[in-house]
Order: sequence, then C-alpha cells, then structure tokens
Amino acid sequence: MSDTPAPAANGNGARKRGLLILATVVALGAIGYTTYWLTVGRYYESTDDAYVASDIVQITSEVSGAVLGVHVDDTQSVERGQVLVELDPADANIAVSAAEAELARTVRQVRALYSQADQLRAQIAERQTDLNKSQNDYARRQALVADGAVSGEELAHAQDTIAQTRASLQAAQRQLDATLAQIEGTTLEDHPNVLAAAAQLRDASLALRRTTIRSPVSGTIAKRGVQLGQHVNPGAPLLAVVPLDDVWIDANFKESQLKSVRVGQPVTVHADIYGKDVEYKGAVAGLAAGSGSAFALLPAQNASGNWIKIVQRVPVRITLDPEQLKQNPLRVGLSMHAEIEVRDTSGPLVASQVRNTPQPVQKSVGEDTGIEQRIAEIIHQNATANSAVASSPRNTRGATVASIDSAGVRASR
Repeated sequence: MSDTPAPAANGNGARKRGLLILATVVALGAIGYTTYWLTVGRYYESTDDAYVASDIVQITSEVSGAVLGVHVDDTQSVERGQVLVELDPADANIAVSAAEAELARTVRQVRALYSQADQLRAQIAERQTDLNKSQNDYARRQALVADGAVSGEELAHAQDTIAQTRASLQAAQRQLDATLAQIEGTTLEDHPNVLAAAAQLRDASLALRRTTIRSPVSGTIAKRGVQLGQHVNPGAPLLAVVPLDDVWIDANFKESQLKSVRVGQPVTVHADIYGKDVEYKGAVAGLAAGSGSAFALLPAQNASGNWIKIVQRVPVRITLDPEQLKQNPLRVGLSMHAEIEVRDTSGPLVASQVRNTPQPVQKSVGEDTGIEQRIAEIIHQNATANSAVASSPRNTRGATVASIDSAGVRASR
C-alpha cells in the first residue's frame, strides 16, 4: 500500500510543470505584446476601409451640333489639349460670316454718322450766312420804307425770309445735336455700336472654336457615351477623363482612431491588386469636414427614442508618391490597406493645401488673338471711304470713267 501514492505525485508534478510552462509562455507573450504596444504598436492606426479616388473630369459640349468625329475610346490614354470630339461647324461658320458682315455694316453706319455731322456743320454755316444776309437785306429795306422806295409788302417778305432762314438754321442745329449725341466722345473703333458688333463676332467665333472639344487634362478615357452622328445639346455629358497620375486614397478611420492623426504623418499603403509585394509611401493630406453619414443623401435622424450608438468613420485623404504611381499605377475604386504612423503629432489638424501639385489652370477658349486681328482688319477696311471705294471691284464711278475714255479713243479713230 506504500507504493500507490507515488504515481499520483509524479502525475501532479508533470501537470504543474506544464501549467507553469504555459503560464510562463502567456506571461512572456503578454510582456512582449505590452512592450511592443508601448514602443511600437500604439503609434500606428490602420484600416482596410480605404479606396483609391481621383478627379473625374466630365467632358461636356458647350454648343449644340451633330457629332462628326470621335477620336478616343474607353481605356485610351490622352494628353492635355488632345482633340476628343468634333462637332459639325457648318452653323457656326455661317454665324461667323453673318457677324463679320454685321460688323462691316455697323462700321459703315457709324462712319456715315461722322460724315453726317460734318455735313450738318457745313449746312449750319451756310444757313447762318443766309440768315445774316437776310437780316442785312431787311435792315436796308426798312431804311427805305420811309422814302417810299420799298413797299410794305416787300418788307414783310424780307421779314418772312428771316424767320424761315432762322427756322432752317435751328432745325439743322437740332439735327447736329442729335448726331453728336450718338458719336460725341467716341472714335470709330470704340463706338458702342461697333463694340457691340465686335462682341457678336467674338461670340460667333467662340461658338465655332467650341465645336472642337479638347481634353483639359492628361489621363485615361472612361464612360464614353457619345456616338458618331449623335446630336448633342449643351451640357450633355459625352465622356470622362480620369488623371491616374494624381490619384489619392480615401481611408475611412473610426472616430476613436483619429485622436493622434495629424496632417503630414507618414502612411504605408498596400493595394489588393498587387498584394504585400508592392508598398506605397504616402502622407496624410487632410481630414474630411465630417463623417460619411453626415454627408449622406439621407442623413441619420438620431433624435428618436430608438437611438443606437454607431461608431462613425471619417474619411482621411492620403497622397501618394507620383513616382511609385508611375511604376505601379492604380485605378479608381481599388481596395487598399492603409497604416498611419502617429508618433509625431506636431502637424496641424486642418490642412491648408491638400494637393502636392495643384491642377493646372486651363486656358480660356475665348483667348484668341486671331479674332482680334480679324476685327481690327474689318474695321480698317470699312473705316476709310476712299480706300474702300478704290479697292472695290464694283466701283461704278471708275467703270464710267473707263467707258468715257474708251469712247473718246473710238471717236478719235
């Protein structure tokens, strides 16, 4: 009976040693994890709720017309300024021709106003001379009335002539005032009518240039819906251009993870499309102004009795290295894994500039030196009467002179 307790004691000792070893391993693991958390882990925040985003430049038409040419297709890369779509320019060409004719006609009308003013000044001077002459004649006849050399009827006629001449002078003066009201303080080039006609020509020329639709940025074509022969209206979406060289990451972090997140902190990003083999280096560009639910189409109404607290997520924008994007390009909407190192909290909470390289300013379609030269040319051609008549192929006066000369030559023969 003294030999039976020994196996039980040996079994309890082995079990105790196993539990001790397990406790030691757990303790060491806890110590190691605590050490890791205190030295490394607490300085990182990560999420899988992250996706690639980019500008999606919608290409629309600013004028209506039939599509004559579509020079790009989906997935095709384009450069800034490359022609994408061409519309039928027939109507725009007609409008430009009509605007040019209207400008020429307006210049001639305004030139006629200046000539009319000169003509009225000459008429006023002539009628003033007639008035002075009539007054002198009346004074001479009035002096001869007493001698009987001039009858009363003749004197009355002289007085009527003075009144008629004075009325003609006043009418000419009013006409001159009305004409001067249209041209006073202006020249032919800056007359309001000429400026309005020139503006119409610029508008017609602008519509003509807008029949050729160019890409405002470099990128990849997406969502092409325009078809050859289709009639498009202003504002109708034709296609989209996505600049894939300037994409970013929208990482949705929990609100509890954003305590130490600051602008400028380094970020390590992995894309599901490439796996762990490709690692992107980025930086926090800024935090959104609100959570995703705050900007939802139908925001949540929490002022109800059945309220349940839900952890909100706030989008954090992460910029990427352009050189890495060239080597391993990303596409809009791809899933990403983002990990922010929050060790350095000296950065600002609000971003002052999000983009590393701001979008280039597009040149306005209205900035065209060619149309300005064309306007100046039309004004110059129609501004001078002598040069316009001399250069006209339908110079009837020149044809008449030529006919008289030829007739004289035939008569001499």
